[in-house]
Amino acid sequence: MKSIRRMPYLPLPILAFLLFLFLFLSGCGNHAQVHVYDRNISQTELSCLRLRVFPPNPSIEKSMLHLYSFRNSCPYTLEISYENGIRCNSNANAARKTLENFPSTYLRMELRRGMTLLYSYYIDLTHPVDEDDLRQGFSRLRSDLRLKQ
Repeated sequence: MKSIRRMPYLPLPILAFLLFLFLFLSGCGNHAQVHVYDRNISQTELSCLRLRVFPPNPSIEKSMLHLYSFRNSCPYTLEISYENGIRCNSNANAARKTLENFPSTYLRMELRRGMTLLYSYYIDLTHPVDEDDLRQGFSRLRSDLRLKQ
């Protein structure tokens, strides 16, 4: 009769720690977060956009004008906001700051009609916002929505 071979096992505390570590590290990527607040907006053909950058930044405006012909009279506004040099002094993030590149910048693109938020794109960055970040965000917006040139 063959003996049954037991598989080695990890004690529960070690297994729990490894699971926690995996979940902690896998949730800390620099992936964009996209939210569609109005489901109808993905079916609506947008014939124009107005651009608003806050805080004002001529470099970001110039980069966006290379990507699209914005019109000031449009009811749909693409609001771009960003912040560079973010510092987090919380000890709760000490492990994350030690183990990886902690974000110091964010980029947010929001599509609004009046005050109503329709669509949002957000990404944490480890470097100042550059033209590639704007191009990637606007490309994602274009793929999610029906935007005319």
